[in-house]
Amino acid sequence: MEFTTGGRLEVRINAADVGKRVSVRHLNASGTSPERFTDAVGMLDSWEGGVLRITRRNGETVEIPESRLVAGKVVPMTPARRRGPAATLRELQETASRGWPPRESERLGDWTLRAAGGFTARANSVLPLGDPGLPLPAALDQVTAWYAERGLSACVQVTTGDPDRDALLDAELERRGWAAERHALMRTAALAPIADTGADTGRVRLTREPDEAWSAAYGRTGAASEDATAVLTGGPSVWFATVPGEAGEERPAAMARCVVDGRWAGFAALDVRPERRREGLGTLVMARLAEQALSEGASAAYLQVETDNGPAAALYDELGFTTHHGYHYRREPLRRP
Repeated sequence: MEFTTGGRLEVRINAADVGKRVSVRHLNASGTSPERFTDAVGMLDSWEGGVLRITRRNGETVEIPESRLVAGKVVPMTPARRRGPAATLRELQETASRGWPPRESERLGDWTLRAAGGFTARANSVLPLGDPGLPLPAALDQVTAWYAERGLSACVQVTTGDPDRDALLDAELERRGWAAERHALMRTAALAPIADTGADTGRVRLTREPDEAWSAAYGRTGAASEDATAVLTGGPSVWFATVPGEAGEERPAAMARCVVDGRWAGFAALDVRPERRREGLGTLVMARLAEQALSEGASAAYLQVETDNGPAAALYDELGFTTHHGYHYRREPLRRP
């Protein structure tokens, strides 16, 4: 990262650059690294009270006191992805929500409140795609009450599609003490290359519902509950893929889930037993599900993966997935009895 002009570091940004993509270098105050400086690249969401707020492409937001700035400049917007299918953030998030549906939902303006007995954050959080129709504090009070009626902690999925709106929402949630968690990426790819791997997909078993072995291997808390079954089997056209284990083994060697919705195929729950990794089984189950989705008319793929899941990210890179946008959740503090 180059900041110098004639060998001198310069801060060439100011508050007038809010809304632009910037690259900054600043003094490292985290105490977790021996490096004196650290860098940040992303959208400059705000510059108020002597603090810069920058949202990175993966959805992570950092706050930097201007007193710690060493250098900074405006940089070009990230070029359009060459391989990923064209789609808006709203289209992808609404498609993903249909593909992982809650048992109960309610509209609050353009927001969707979702609940499924606490099974996964995605099915038990607010999807805030627009204006709630109320002042933000009043909307969040209503959200908190709605989840409390269901015995759940309120949770909001904060996307990064509208930096201004999301920055306001994120700041208000932070002010209320709602903790940020589960930073994730929405990734997309053309579907046909995923199927065209040359893998022997005849080894993969497809079913419309998860059997006991699939559910046991899935491993999420509450995976065998009625709420989990409703979420996992919900969606327009759902398929479960399994590569059986060796003779006498009940647990599958690999598994995944796919939901077909129009042009989109959404992949989730990919897992390969640790001792069977590096055999290409992840690619195998993805290929078989992609074949099925293509036969139903889909042409594009999406998936959601947490930013700290390095092994999964490496596989998805190989299959041609690129990042469309990032998001994270904010959860209200636990209430004391």
